[in-house]
Amino acid sequence: MPVRVAVLAASPSPWQVVIAAPGFRIGVRCDDEAVQGIAFLPPGPAQAPVNALAAEAARQLAAYLADPEHSFALPLHPAGTPFQRRVWQRIAAIPVHQTRSYGEIARDLCSAAIAVGQACGRNPHPVVVPCHRVLAAAGGLGGFARQRDGYLLDVKRWLLAHEAR
Repeated sequence: MPVRVAVLAASPSPWQVVIAAPGFRIGVRCDDEAVQGIAFLPPGPAQAPVNALAAEAARQLAAYLADPEHSFALPLHPAGTPFQRRVWQRIAAIPVHQTRSYGEIARDLCSAAIAVGQACGRNPHPVVVPCHRVLAAAGGLGGFARQRDGYLLDVKRWLLAHEAR
């Protein structure tokens, strides 16, 4: 009986653009109308943009990496629950060079710090909605992108140091 070997085609990338950053990469999912999501990826190769919005997202992210005071103007796909959107609005209002604690945002929203932390972890547009500016009580780092260790916390440290200039 002959042996059959299945040849699987390489799956297409889930990202419409991937840009290199110091020690990590940033992947962007988007269509022609809005950015669906942004994620921090481990170091590796960049990927050219596949559409005009991906090219613009790459340009703006590169501008931020060069200058933390860059203001983003990207169309973001609406996502999340009403509570998560309120948290993300508060986070988006945190000025560059400043931070807030999960507890401060929770008090503003009459909620609990853990609920704010969970909403931060589900932020689909990090950097543009700067959840890295939200810290634990007494200035502790807290988590990042639903992680408590590993390279994602190194990314948060880098972003905070980048903005501290």
